Amino acid sequence: MQDSGKCPVAHGAMTTVGQTNANWWPNALKLDILHQHDAKTNPLGADFDYHEELKKLDIPALKKDLHALMTDSQDWWPADWGHYGGLFIRLTWHAAGSYRIADGRGGAGTGNQRFAPLNSWPDNGNLDKARRLLWPIKKKYGNKVSWADLLAYAGTIAYESMGLKTFGFAFGRADIWAPEIDIYWGSEKEFLAPSEQRYENLNDASTLENPLAATHMGLIYVNPEGVDGKPDPLKTAAMVRETFARMAMNDEETVALTAGGHTVGKAHGNGNPANNGPAPEGAPMEEAGLGWMNHTARSIGRNTVTSGLEGAWTTHPTLWDNGYFKLLLEYEWELTKSPAGANQWEPIAIRDEDKPVDVEDPSKRYNPMMTDADMAMKVDPAYRVISEKFAADQAYFSEVFARAWFKLTHRDLGPKARYVGPDVPAEDLIWQDPVTPGNKNFDVDAVKAKIAATDLSIAELVTTAWDSARTFRGSDKRGGANGSRIRLAPQKDWAGNEPARLARVLSILEPIAQAAGASIADVIVLAGSVGIEKAAKEAGVNVTVPFAAGRGDATPEQTDEASFAVLEPIHDGFRNYLKEDYAVSPEELLLDRAQLIGLTAPEMTVLIGGMRVLGTNFGGSKSGVFTDRVGALTNDFFVNLTDMTYVWEPAGENLYNLRNRKSGEVKFTATRADLVFGSNSILRSYSEVYAQDDNREKFVKDFIAAWTKVMNADRFDLA
Repeated sequence: MQDSGKCPVAHGAMTTVGQTNANWWPNALKLDILHQHDAKTNPLGADFDYHEELKKLDIPALKKDLHALMTDSQDWWPADWGHYGGLFIRLTWHAAGSYRIADGRGGAGTGNQRFAPLNSWPDNGNLDKARRLLWPIKKKYGNKVSWADLLAYAGTIAYESMGLKTFGFAFGRADIWAPEIDIYWGSEKEFLAPSEQRYENLNDASTLENPLAATHMGLIYVNPEGVDGKPDPLKTAAMVRETFARMAMNDEETVALTAGGHTVGKAHGNGNPANNGPAPEGAPMEEAGLGWMNHTARSIGRNTVTSGLEGAWTTHPTLWDNGYFKLLLEYEWELTKSPAGANQWEPIAIRDEDKPVDVEDPSKRYNPMMTDADMAMKVDPAYRVISEKFAADQAYFSEVFARAWFKLTHRDLGPKARYVGPDVPAEDLIWQDPVTPGNKNFDVDAVKAKIAATDLSIAELVTTAWDSARTFRGSDKRGGANGSRIRLAPQKDWAGNEPARLARVLSILEPIAQAAGASIADVIVLAGSVGIEKAAKEAGVNVTVPFAAGRGDATPEQTDEASFAVLEPIHDGFRNYLKEDYAVSPEELLLDRAQLIGLTAPEMTVLIGGMRVLGTNFGGSKSGVFTDRVGALTNDFFVNLTDMTYVWEPAGENLYNLRNRKSGEVKFTATRADLVFGSNSILRSYSEVYAQDDNREKFVKDFIAAWTKVMNADRFDLA
């Protein structure tokens, strides 16, 4: 009887309370990022095809329902001025605005705002209410529209409903079903920690830690009250410029988005923030998954507290107009405090008719307000010129904003081949990395024969194909072999692409492509296939590497050199390449690249083993080339890695010797990116599979399958 009150399961076994492997061994390589969003998390099943479901979506009906929702106020969370436009625009903005160019992660492409940490970021306060307001529509249309698409679409329709002629919209974002664990949001242990934790020098915005874009953990871009909450519009302007540049926006787009985002809606800070309850992820069960609930006072309508700033930016916050610039530029502004105690700017001696009315009582008027970032649009010289231009030309402002909004909400969707719907703009935009499709009907076998007859080595063939494809990022669907941009600036000059070797290979492959009527992109990939087939044959396995023609060749005019700079492979463990020493370990860098390419841990493992024995290391390095038969697609890498004949010993920075126990001879050298496949228990288990005598042929077949996956990663036309 004395045991009757004990918990029937081990305490913490199904929560994060108990110790985990990560707690016990915090420095162990964490492979979970390669297996996130496993099919087991998807309630729709492995056979579900979102693009097929999209074909059934009645888009005009959905648009009509969203338009109706904008003014269909509800008692539990009433709309300001009877219009939810501002709320849904903020929902979409914050879903899309987490995108950053450095690694392509973040953004609206996955519906990740539904999950932690984003669903509980301070900057996303009360957006849980917006998602719940959308639920009846999601329920109605079901699998035919994803949450990711709906979160991006809601703000676009909100703008339409308030008078903006939008640039267009594309569907095609499939949902994830668990938090994204591959995204590094910062090292801070608390939200809104001092920004000095992210900057080497707060007086130099460019020293913001890569790949981050926001100034604080828990914010989408900058602190609206000023740098670390200290108002200084000029200093804030520098932070805004750097943050928006890291979101792929130039100065004109930045001003347009800032002004357009604040032309409608309001900030909420008319109350005591201390009365708000926990964020959704930490709220008690009875809150039904909602957060920031206030049960001590009226907390809706004019008494809502979200950011802590209080007020609208314009006179008519439910209309798309030029009111933002009218008020910003016409009046002088002074620093004040909101009822919640936040720093904000209010106009001096404003006329009553320029004041916005109360959200509930139109007989009352209040001062508009501006954030420190808004004031930056006035005091920064470059931003001021743009603001004055927009103020003088409403049509131009509307056009620039509509295009910038489209870019914001589609930047991580990838190329137009992934766009779905009747409102997809016909215009090709440079940031979409356009590629004209190539010829699918050339003689593949004849091209392969010509490639095989050249004096190009297996390593040259395979390396060039790999370098062409390895830039692909599943995060924002950029890069890859399609377009053969490896032959254009800036890629042809990247150190990691070994420009001299690349130029020699291209000089041989380009005439072959021209003679066959094939794209250079296709011929580069075919060259890799020829090299692998030769190498497999030398290992005693006859195979044909799968190939699908149709890649195109991008032109310099279709290529934004500055935009492609962020894709430079400054590290590539698959070729044992590090541009320089980094604080992050080589094996962690390898893991990051494998995840961006879209590989599983077994795929990463088999590719490493094959690339090493094919001799594809950067600069011809012998590290990790655990074979005496370089150029043959053998499983020797794994055989020698797991052979206890050898003792591993450090031999320098990121360099190890494999020394024969008996003779003392150094047989091989290796890097951390090699030896992790023998030291990490999970990766070693995969290595042992490929080291087995009965799995030599399996190794070749698995290598080719993983290789083909990488070569086709950007072939959205094959899906």
